[in-house]
Amino acid sequence: MMPVGQSAVNWPDQHHLDATIGWLMLGNPREARVEFERLSAGARRAPAGLDAEWQLLAAEQRWEEAVTVADALVVMAPRQASAWIHRSYALHELRRTEAARDLLLPAAEQFPKETTIPYNLACYECQLGNLPAARDWLRRALRRHRAGEDRAKRLAMALTDPDLQPLAAEIRRGEFNRDGD
Repeated sequence: MMPVGQSAVNWPDQHHLDATIGWLMLGNPREARVEFERLSAGARRAPAGLDAEWQLLAAEQRWEEAVTVADALVVMAPRQASAWIHRSYALHELRRTEAARDLLLPAAEQFPKETTIPYNLACYECQLGNLPAARDWLRRALRRHRAGEDRAKRLAMALTDPDLQPLAAEIRRGEFNRDGD
């Protein structure tokens, strides 16, 4: 995932930002942290810097700090869907799933083409025991994946997602495969 607002960061910070993301993509948060620490204070406060920091904190499973960074990102870049997704994901990881859902709900209307938002809302509702709402959100996510291959990949992901386990039997039966969904 590319950082939000990447073009707003100047050289050499852009190099360190790219290296941070590169190390994260390679699964090496230790080296990513080294590169991130080389960013100037201004670059760290830019949306791209905040996004990279959130990704780094997530890789390090430092969820409380990740929520704080994502809160700042939502304020600074409210038109970036990833900011809203990041915040709720971190809250869910902290087992604050109801807050994750409640804070992500406004983004569902704000980003009508984004597929991750309804998918994550399905996960949160499932974990909260609200299966009818979970089914509705999963169907919404799948409708946004009209293309066959993307939809099939999302269904395969849903089938193995521990958060959607209560719906696994329905997914296996193909109840989410119909065109009307």
